[in-house]
Amino acid sequence: MEEILVVKNLKKYFVKKGLTGADKEITRIADGISFSIKNAETFVLAGESGSGKTTIARMILRALEPDSGTIIFDGQEITNQEDHLKKIRLGCQMVHQDPYASINPRMTVLDIVKEPLEIHRIGNKEERNRLASHALSQVKLEPVDDIISKYPHMLSGGQRQRVAIARAIVTNPKLVIADEPVSMLDVSVRIGILELIKELQEIHGISFLYITHDLSTASYIGHMIAILYRGKIVETGPINEVLSSPRHPYTQALLDSISNPDPDNLHRDHKIRINESSGINEYQGCRFRARCPYAIEKCKQEPELEKISEKRQVACFVKIN
Repeated sequence: MEEILVVKNLKKYFVKKGLTGADKEITRIADGISFSIKNAETFVLAGESGSGKTTIARMILRALEPDSGTIIFDGQEITNQEDHLKKIRLGCQMVHQDPYASINPRMTVLDIVKEPLEIHRIGNKEERNRLASHALSQVKLEPVDDIISKYPHMLSGGQRQRVAIARAIVTNPKLVIADEPVSMLDVSVRIGILELIKELQEIHGISFLYITHDLSTASYIGHMIAILYRGKIVETGPINEVLSSPRHPYTQALLDSISNPDPDNLHRDHKIRINESSGINEYQGCRFRARCPYAIEKCKQEPELEKISEKRQVACFVKIN
């Protein structure tokens, strides 16, 4: 299975100067990120808010330039390659978290969906209208003839997100980045959007980079997963293996935070109780050590991702069981 996206050692640091201009505060929002996504695969990038997930997505789309590292899309390096901008922006689309803010409220549904076709000068007006209508049909917004003339304020949140997905697939992309696509939707409509993503993948062979903090939706839709903590990947591998037997304390902590409707779970002991940060420099040694109950002296060194099976890697000296 060929890889549609390869990210190697991607770094992005933000520098904030102090009041005097001399002292600087450096935030390592992406610090040596490496992963790859195969054709027709859903790769999950999971972590809490502020871990760097959206920044990584923006660098892949070239909306933000990395400080260093390499991005290869569909066999071509696109890092700092201005002549390849059109290829990445045609072949890789994005679905944003907020369905209310990601589409223009002054445009009709038809104009919203066919806008990428106009930007990339695909087809004439009649062909664009046909392709846009077909995309709306594929995301199950029917009857299409009624939907195309509506404005966003006339639609529900779930319908708006389906419009955003239709806009993303109308150019027939090879990769779609879905940034928390269901987090702002009612629980009752989330499963419909996730089922739609899986169906579109089966029909068109689209690869997805699914960004989330919610491991319950990740487990439903993903094939591979990378757990991100403060700009570093701490664990990666097949999603079923990682979530059924996590080896990094932070992965276990994320799993313990998932809500479960079973009343018996109200009194169960969590395997990991995150310690409060002690104020130590988060970039010296393991990023998680200030909050980890298993931290040892060796954790003052920075652990690298270590292969523990054919497809799994963990950056931890302790490696819980």
